[in-house]
Amino acid sequence: MSAPHRDLPPLVDYVVVPFLNLAVAFLVAGLVVLAIGENPLQAVAIMLHGALGYPEGVGFTLYYTTGFVFTGLSVAVAFHAGLFNIGSEGQATLGGLGVALLCLTFDGAPWWLVLPFALAASALFGAAWAFVPAWLQARRGSHIVITTIMFNYLAATLMVWLLVEVLGQPGSMSPETKTFEEATRLPFLRDFLTPLGIDLGQSPVNPMVFVALLSAVFVWLLIWRTRFGFELRTVGQNPTAAVYAGIDPGNIVIAAMLISGGLSGLMAVNEVMGVQHRLLLEFVAGAGFVGIAVALMGRSHPFGVVLSALLFGILYQGGAELAFEKPSISRDMIVVIQALVILFAGALEHMFRPALGRLFARAETAGGRA
Repeated sequence: MSAPHRDLPPLVDYVVVPFLNLAVAFLVAGLVVLAIGENPLQAVAIMLHGALGYPEGVGFTLYYTTGFVFTGLSVAVAFHAGLFNIGSEGQATLGGLGVALLCLTFDGAPWWLVLPFALAASALFGAAWAFVPAWLQARRGSHIVITTIMFNYLAATLMVWLLVEVLGQPGSMSPETKTFEEATRLPFLRDFLTPLGIDLGQSPVNPMVFVALLSAVFVWLLIWRTRFGFELRTVGQNPTAAVYAGIDPGNIVIAAMLISGGLSGLMAVNEVMGVQHRLLLEFVAGAGFVGIAVALMGRSHPFGVVLSALLFGILYQGGAELAFEKPSISRDMIVVIQALVILFAGALEHMFRPALGRLFARAETAGGRA
């Protein structure tokens, strides 16, 4: 096997390579900050303090992280099956519809009673929205990237129609449903932690952060500890070999996309039931697309996805703090920094792999001679 395509040790593949990509991304971002006349080290210090330096900032960071974990896991599951699910945005949008319909139907019921059904509804609606692209890929050969992109636009259009013509409040100019009763809303963690002396301020982090972590454990068990996970990884790595082994790639593709769509749909519970307390347009706010970068940087491993989601949570919360403290570094500049991270973690993720492959090849050769 040639050095550029050489398999690297897991520690290098899952830790060193993403770290190098991230370091280069921040180096380039630092040069951009320097070019506009600001101190890059001071900018980093402000971002870290804004995201992790005080309890309210930590709460906002965890809130952003929660949504990114769900969409990152969604993309990661599809990756393992050899699929590029670009449709997390639309699947999360339909998941929000499922949550809203359930909460409106049982409005006023206790949140702890509604939550299990809300989780099921969001996952079911998200999976349903992923089914048609999955079936077209598995049975008709349509490309999953094209169909999932199309379904993102269809989801956005459907949501506009529903909120304007069907679910919107009569006489209201805002395309949104009515606000859920207080009993049906997810409580904020600050309600539980304030009596313990931990003040999370106005941060909207809620119990869905724990559901996100449990989802990561579920995906790890599914991918690496079940027969289905073995079949899914086999199809993703070599569909021809999978057929010879008696595995139907079409069934695996459909099942993987249903799971992927369900995970995206779960993200909606965090927003619709936990923060906004109503269904409104564009509540996903790009988290589905960020999930692609999260999965790439996390090497499609659930543990890596959680860490990568935390990084993007830090960038979002710390970036907002930085834009407030340094007016010359606008919100658009923060988006540029995030884009650089995505660029080096995604499009250029193999930039250091050939050199690392050659390095380990030489080390093994030297060890063999010794």
